[in-house]
Amino acid sequence: MNTDTRTTEGTIPRVDCTADADGRITFALRAPSVDARLLLRLRPKKGQPEKTLHSLDLEPFQDGCLKAVLETRLVLAEGRWDVYLVPESGAPRQRLRPGLRDLRTLVDGHLRDRPSPVAVRVPYVTKDGYLAVRAWLRTAHAEVEGIDVTDRSMTVRARLHGTSLAEGAVVRLRLRGDGGTERTLVPRVADDGRGFSFTVEYGELTGGGDAGNRVWDLSVQVGSAEGKAPVRIGRLLDDVADRKEIHVFPATEAGEAVVRPYYTVDNDLSVLADRT
Repeated sequence: MNTDTRTTEGTIPRVDCTADADGRITFALRAPSVDARLLLRLRPKKGQPEKTLHSLDLEPFQDGCLKAVLETRLVLAEGRWDVYLVPESGAPRQRLRPGLRDLRTLVDGHLRDRPSPVAVRVPYVTKDGYLAVRAWLRTAHAEVEGIDVTDRSMTVRARLHGTSLAEGAVVRLRLRGDGGTERTLVPRVADDGRGFSFTVEYGELTGGGDAGNRVWDLSVQVGSAEGKAPVRIGRLLDDVADRKEIHVFPATEAGEAVVRPYYTVDNDLSVLADRT
C-alpha cells in the first residue's frame, strides 16, 4: 500500500483503493482518529440537492492504516459517487485525493459473464483531482468487444451480460430527439446466444432531414417478446471510467455527411452523422 497518506493540518488526505474482480473495493488511508469513517455521496444533478449517502466504517489495517470495504451487497445506483472522510463524529467531511489505485482485476472484466443486474464500479480521479467511483447498474448490458471501421461502414462485435438473445432479436439504431425514427439490423448470433455482431452501413444514417448533427444511439432488442426494453450497447467492463475522449474512432465522409462512431459520456455507443 502507498505510505504517503498521512494527513497534516492544511493538507488534503489521500486514500488508496483496490478493486476486486467481483466489484468489492477496499479503501485504505491514515486517518486522524479511529472514530473516522468514509462517506460516499451520489453526486446530484445540477441544481438538485444531494439525496443518497452511504457511510463505511473504518477498521485497523496494515502499516498503521485504516481500511473501509465497499462490499458487493451494497448496491450503488448508477452515477458518480464522491468519496469523503469524516475525521470524527460531528466533524465536517473532507474530499479525498487519490493515492494508489490498483485496478488490475478490472482490465479483463469483459471476459467474465455477468448475471443480472449488471453492476459495475470503477474508482477514478475527477477533473479537479479528487477520488470518486463511477457506477453503472443495469438489468442487462451489451459489451462492445471490438469495432472495425472502413470508409463505408463499421462492424461491431459485442457480448450480452445479464440476458441472452432469442428469436426475433434485432439491433436498433434510434435517431436521438426525433420522436422514434430508427433503423433495425438482424445481428449475427454466436452459438451461445450471447455473442453477436452486426455491420452498419453509413449511407443508411445520412439521408433525409435538415443539415446539422444527427446522433444515432445503438441498442439490441434481445427478442420479439413484448415488454422487454432494448439493451444499450456500450463498453463498461474494464478500468476506464470515462471513455469518450480516450477511445476516438476515425471519421469517414459518407455522401453529404461526416460519420463517426463514438462513446457517450455514459460510455454507451452512438454514431454521429454531421451534415453541417
